[in-house]
Amino acid sequence: MTISSKTKHFISYYRISRLQTLLLNSQQRFNHTLVGDVEKNGYSRDSDLDSGTNTSLNSFHKDVYCDKSQWRVVDSRFYGVYGNHISIPSSTVLSILRNKGFKAYLVGGCVRDLLLGRIPKDYDVITSATLSEIKKTFKKKSRAVGRRFPICHVYIKGGMVEVSSFSTVAKDAHGMETVSGSNEPTGCGIDDFFRWQNCLRRDFTINSLFYDPSANKIYDYINGMRDLKSWKVQTVVPAHLSFKEDCARILRGLRIAARLGMSFSEETAAAINSLYLSILDLDKGRLMMEMDYMFSYGAAASSLSLLNKFKILDILHPFQATYLSNQAHDQTAQSSPMLIVS
Repeated sequence: MTISSKTKHFISYYRISRLQTLLLNSQQRFNHTLVGDVEKNGYSRDSDLDSGTNTSLNSFHKDVYCDKSQWRVVDSRFYGVYGNHISIPSSTVLSILRNKGFKAYLVGGCVRDLLLGRIPKDYDVITSATLSEIKKTFKKKSRAVGRRFPICHVYIKGGMVEVSSFSTVAKDAHGMETVSGSNEPTGCGIDDFFRWQNCLRRDFTINSLFYDPSANKIYDYINGMRDLKSWKVQTVVPAHLSFKEDCARILRGLRIAARLGMSFSEETAAAINSLYLSILDLDKGRLMMEMDYMFSYGAAASSLSLLNKFKILDILHPFQATYLSNQAHDQTAQSSPMLIVS
């Protein structure tokens, strides 16, 4: 019996859908463990801010990261981003902090998504207020989480906003404060310095943008706008160093690329290829959290493809990796010219 091309595509789609279901069900079996580990270890829900150490940055001269000629301040309205585009909870948090005399900005993935014309799934705020001042400002509406890089979850206007402080210093596994390796650049204003210094702690350049809706300004210190226009995922610091400091960034990078349809810079892709086995060092709670985010929000198929491309599926889900490999082999064989011998 001859199977039509349309039927083959349907069968292939059904099999991929079933594979996605199997993977998601596998993750759900660990949900109770994940929730417990989040409460115990204080993982951020989806942070692009490094919670690990930055001591290795001292090996690099500050001028590697401080090219002030590349610093940009742009009018957000030129890119179609207006203050009324942001959520009511985040707008409320920003207004309250400013009214108290603090600097406050949107930062990270939400700024990236606004520039791409996407609705952010969550909003992160960073402020000049200290952690204690944030808690004092929002009182019972706030809850501090995280041990190595503490932040506040602020529950307001029916939503939750993650608020961090410029003054928070990352701590290593022994509770000692780490060094960011970023001295104040010559002729740099204090506000620029705090924003620039914070950039160096972030994972990818496209997540290092700051947005001030009250002034319609977007601050870019490390070529985030350039990489966003090029649809490139590029680490802030050299990729090998970045992934050695926090191997979970490998999975976050794959998630961003899969969800937004972006590609990796050559350096970042090479670092993933050489360091992907390091993700096995993550504890189960952190690993399952990253995988859960990866397969959410309609990006399961593209995430599977990237995991398979970078051989990560081989170590996390070897059965599914073999299945996909066999599927690709079968499709190649069916599309190859057949030699007919009479």
